[in-house]
Amino acid sequence: MKLRQLFDPESSTYSYLIWDTHTREAALIDPVQGQVNRDIQLVRELGLKLKYTLETHVHADHITGSGIIRKALNSIVMVHENSQTKCADVQIKGGDFIPLGAERIDVLYTPGHTDSDISYLIPGAVFTGDSLLIRGCGRTDFQSGDAAMLHNSITQQLFNLPGDTLVYPGHDYMGRCCSTIAEEIAHNPRLGNGKSRKEFIEIMSNLKLAPPKHIHEALPSNLRCGIQGVSTQVGDIG
Repeated sequence: MKLRQLFDPESSTYSYLIWDTHTREAALIDPVQGQVNRDIQLVRELGLKLKYTLETHVHADHITGSGIIRKALNSIVMVHENSQTKCADVQIKGGDFIPLGAERIDVLYTPGHTDSDISYLIPGAVFTGDSLLIRGCGRTDFQSGDAAMLHNSITQQLFNLPGDTLVYPGHDYMGRCCSTIAEEIAHNPRLGNGKSRKEFIEIMSNLKLAPPKHIHEALPSNLRCGIQGVSTQVGDIG
């Protein structure tokens, strides 16, 4: 399986295009509405058949491109069943797997940032969305967040993956592309190096972060897969 990491500078969001090299079937994880032309063009240039657009959760900091890409490329939109996103074609849960050519994508339920967070596991790599970031993790102070739940998700699921598993996060604000499970166990300042559950909850309770800038437009739009009230002009997607 191959992958391409893509970046949206406005929201510091990573999207990921992954595909089976034999069948050319592909999935796009966490597309951003402002980058749909780029993503559609790349799919076509690589000669891929986009089967799925996969969301790690309902985002509060950017508007998804999943609805527009579905219309352009006839892909299947998937989100976790807790998301209440009626626009999705398939609602998935932890323990499910998504066939991709001769390969598969395993679904891990990793709540805590929200109650609908999932991570996507392929051989050698995991796409963690906002659950586990490089030397950090997603905030837990709104949108059904729960620090204790996030601690369980990371330490009992993600940290139990092989240490050399590559970690591809949903965001990074420091220019870092990826990490490994072993690195995060050793060096993550919120969870690594033997931090206790109690310490983690205290850290998360004292972050005092401002709300995401686009939360009021992003949340309702993402519950509609970003396809209603869209102001972005999308060219050449027919």
